[in-house]
Amino acid sequence: MFLTITTTGTPEHPATDLGFLLHKHPDNAQAFSTSFGTAHVLYPEAEEQRCTAALLLEVDAVTLVRRGKGKGRGGAPDAALAQYVNDRPYAASSLLAVALSNVFSSALRGVCKARPERAAQPLPLRVELPALPARGGPDLVRRLFEPLGWAVTVEAVALDTEFPEWGDSRYVRLVLESQTLTLSEALRHLYVLLPVLDDAKHYWVAPDEVDKLLRAGAGWLPGHPEQKLITSRYLSRRWSLTREAMDRLELIRLAETDDSEVEEIDNAVEAETEREEKPTPLAVHRREAILTALRDHAAARVLDLGCGEGHLVRELLKEPRFTEIVGVDVSVRALTIASRRLKLDRMGERQAARVHLFQGSLAYTDKRLKGYDAAVLSEVIEHLDLPRLPALEYAVFGSARPRTVVVTTPNVEYNVRWETLPAGHVRHRDHRFEWTREEFRAWAETVGERHGYGVEFRPVGPDDPEVGPPTQMAVFTLTTIEKDKEAKAA
Repeated sequence: MFLTITTTGTPEHPATDLGFLLHKHPDNAQAFSTSFGTAHVLYPEAEEQRCTAALLLEVDAVTLVRRGKGKGRGGAPDAALAQYVNDRPYAASSLLAVALSNVFSSALRGVCKARPERAAQPLPLRVELPALPARGGPDLVRRLFEPLGWAVTVEAVALDTEFPEWGDSRYVRLVLESQTLTLSEALRHLYVLLPVLDDAKHYWVAPDEVDKLLRAGAGWLPGHPEQKLITSRYLSRRWSLTREAMDRLELIRLAETDDSEVEEIDNAVEAETEREEKPTPLAVHRREAILTALRDHAAARVLDLGCGEGHLVRELLKEPRFTEIVGVDVSVRALTIASRRLKLDRMGERQAARVHLFQGSLAYTDKRLKGYDAAVLSEVIEHLDLPRLPALEYAVFGSARPRTVVVTTPNVEYNVRWETLPAGHVRHRDHRFEWTREEFRAWAETVGERHGYGVEFRPVGPDDPEVGPPTQMAVFTLTTIEKDKEAKAA
């Protein structure tokens, strides 16, 4: 990973003052050990008129894998290839952000005993990053940096210059220029926004990350137009931490508006406000309904098919009755987040033996899915194109054949009750369809009849007398005749 910071100067304020501000002498090439490699600081040029400091981070890929306890990038489960083939050693990410904070810690805080007046003054700055992951492309890069006073030059990197028809990769080359920012402000912008653009961190995001974000974001994050996106991505989309950070940022904004201290604003909130009951999120209703169905059918070994970020797996782990829990998803990224959410690398041996995460596509049969008591397809089928739904049906009901299958999906009739959902729109942009209760019932009964399952239907969430519940659930149970056939075949 490589980053350069360039400034220009005058005889009164030479550009080589950058060495004082960074606390790194221009005449020396220095190396600093990190937990994942070595950071080098050197100066390709150091003249009175122009000075450039470069941070070169050499990532030890083997050390990075070992820190993930053999589970690949960031602790990704069963991603053996990701241990050896990934972009972490080459593209700016949270690794570089951490190196910035470690190597330039004083500059990040705006501390410089030798040149305190320079540390507090804006500098002509140019920052260059030759390879930066940008999930959101050049447009998102501009939306993040331009409101902070940067002139942004960003160029998408082609997947392959020999095959331009393949389009662009998710990487960009980035140049940032400003005349109005201090070095401390510039470094704090980079510290926060590099992992935000990558939309990933190489380490587990703990509650203290909220404090780190607010410290680095002081003075600019509360008023940033992309505050919510920045906060959510920086905290690895951990909902509880994101909510805490957003609440604290709102207090800061109110205090600045009222020219008050944050503590005064916080104390002004009535105690009764905290006691107001909030409606139970639909996701919680859904998980509770699924757990009830699994208990009713005495399931012990459970598949969570399309497990996503592991919310249901985490709830299953809380109950000893579920002796084996397997999460399957096509997305390695989702499995990485699930692994972090479940804290698999810190889980006790007995608990860890109960849970397994692996990558797989539900469009194909998979012998690893056979022999389980139950399978859950929670908010999964609506993400498939309808022509591909029969392949999932056969993979689950025809090949894997668990004794019980629990399927949940949105009830499109209920959409009229969502005040913020425009008429005719589905609930999520990735939904390929959303069924009425009649359509879902017809599909479920056809699948059950074809593969030897009985089916019952249960509402999930408040059951509206006119449009039904927000989520509909079908619980499939292998019929006695089918069980007997399989027992004889075995």
